[in-house]
Amino acid sequence: MAEITASMVKELREMTGAGMMDCKKALNETGGNMDEAVEALRKSGQAKAVKKESRIAAEGICRIAVKNDTTAAVVEVNSETDFVAKNETFQQFVEAVAQQAVESDAADMDAFLAEQWNAEAGKTVQEALVDKIAVIGEKLSIRRFEKVVAANGCVVSYVHGGGRIGVIVEAETNVVNAAVKEALTNLAMQVAALNPKYVVTEEVSEEFKAHEREIISAQIQQDPKMAGKPEKVIEGAVEGRLKKELKEVCLLEQVYVKAEDGKQTVAQYVAQVAKENSADLKIKRFVRFETGEGLEKKNEDFAAEVAAQMGK
Repeated sequence: MAEITASMVKELREMTGAGMMDCKKALNETGGNMDEAVEALRKSGQAKAVKKESRIAAEGICRIAVKNDTTAAVVEVNSETDFVAKNETFQQFVEAVAQQAVESDAADMDAFLAEQWNAEAGKTVQEALVDKIAVIGEKLSIRRFEKVVAANGCVVSYVHGGGRIGVIVEAETNVVNAAVKEALTNLAMQVAALNPKYVVTEEVSEEFKAHEREIISAQIQQDPKMAGKPEKVIEGAVEGRLKKELKEVCLLEQVYVKAEDGKQTVAQYVAQVAKENSADLKIKRFVRFETGEGLEKKNEDFAAEVAAQMGK
């Protein structure tokens, strides 16, 4: 069995929002397997439905470049410290990386880094990165990029928190005017704030639904109010909770954050905008980058605090 360390407890706590001792117990019961510990905490009702990718730790920024309202690219470039992330030289470099990405046809990061650097002839993207590391004096990493091309509509972008979050929304529309683009920007802001995973429920796989049903069923079994209830009632409760969860993770089913009545869904808002502009408007996809997703930064002070509370 793997030794359960304070840093493992810290990581699980950040991933789930569960109590420290609950996290330690789950890790002990699962032999230190992080994924199994998350499942155990969710089934026991101790954990929130927090995804591992929501862990934000690395420094750096996201930037977006848009071309002709039909093409956009978002990039994430990481640095070691927040001080460098706020440095003008670093930020100008990230802007250049985004411009490179919006013009690029690279399918992956290796191909992207091997491209000729548009901002300075005679260099590859990789060589430009190495030069910038030498100038700044800190390890930098072009972590990821994604390019979106609207074949029959437009794209809009939104950058939040000085580059902490970057969002691109693609729409299929026969009308591209200021009102439509403003509405799409509002949706990009909603994506940044509420972090949906899908556009519509039809995109959600049956595998995901089956997994969530299993989690919800385990939670219901822990609920004293549901003890002794007929199987049909329990099944209905499971489906009801799943439907509620899907409304939270699917953009068009979320309540629109600017809804005047507090009830209008995003789908209803899109339909309203389409009617007002005589447009055939459909949200095709969105891309959301948050700086440091899935990366973990060491926090020795907190780890020491956890160790002290665990009696180590």
